[in-house]
This record gives sequence, structure tokens and C-alpha cells, in this order.
Amino acid sequence: MSVLKVIEVLASSEKGWEDAARKAVKEASKTVKGIRSVYIKDHSAVVKNGDIMEFRVNAKITFEVMD
Repeated sequence: MSVLKVIEVLASSEKGWEDAARKAVKEASKTVKGIRSVYIKDHSAVVKNGDIMEFRVNAKITFEVMD
């Protein structure tokens, strides 16, 4: 039996939501091993002068707890 844990990570990107999701997983993988999946719970954007300046995601990252 595996024990899994879920953490929430907030990330942003000037390129897009996919890039923000990749950044969330990359940053989490620096300290968390055994990442199995990522679920994008929410996404939003910062708008200035009618243009999107920053894409943001709230990612739920699931990983296996090791013995």
C-alpha cells in the first residue's frame, strides 16, 4: 500500500498557465520526491492596461510518502 500526500503550490508565469504549472512542479520537486501528479485547482491572470501581464495557478501536487 502506498501513502500519498497532497500539497498546494502557487506559481506564476509571464508566458501562460501551462508554464506556471511546470514551474510549480519544478519548484516542488526541489524538496519533494516521488511526485505522481498535479491538479490545477484554480487559475487566474493579472491584467494591466487591457493586457495580461501574469498567469497564475493554484496547483495541488500529489506525491508518495517514502519510508
